[in-house]
Amino acid sequence: MFYGEYQHTIDLKGRVIIPSKIRDGLGEKFILTKGLDNCLFAYSSVEWANFESRLKTLPLTDKDARAFIRFFFAGAMECEVDKQGRILVPQNLREYAGLDKDVFIIGVSSRVEIWDKNKWETYNGDENMSADKLAEKMAMLGI
Repeated sequence: MFYGEYQHTIDLKGRVIIPSKIRDGLGEKFILTKGLDNCLFAYSSVEWANFESRLKTLPLTDKDARAFIRFFFAGAMECEVDKQGRILVPQNLREYAGLDKDVFIIGVSSRVEIWDKNKWETYNGDENMSADKLAEKMAMLGI
């Protein structure tokens, strides 16, 4: 399980350090792909296999389901951690998430998210993240 919030920078070559606590859960090789909310999602090999199996149950006859599957798989790539604990974030994924220099790496249960610092601070400080409003929404979901 992943949790926590870590601030790092992307170097000029597009590499970012993955915090050791996160790295331990992801493994030496993991999957990085486009995420929702204009961030990147990272999955361990096991979690990616679970996610992939759920996506395979979606009906190919449904246009939205096909688009959803394409969204995650077209941007997906296997990342390998180097000896300094860094990964290379491909240019297309950096552009998608607007990653330039400062980033936040956050643990979100079964996945890790990589956010542009400004986007994360805006999202995290946004009105939709107020504890009271989130609690009300979760109550409607039965949590």
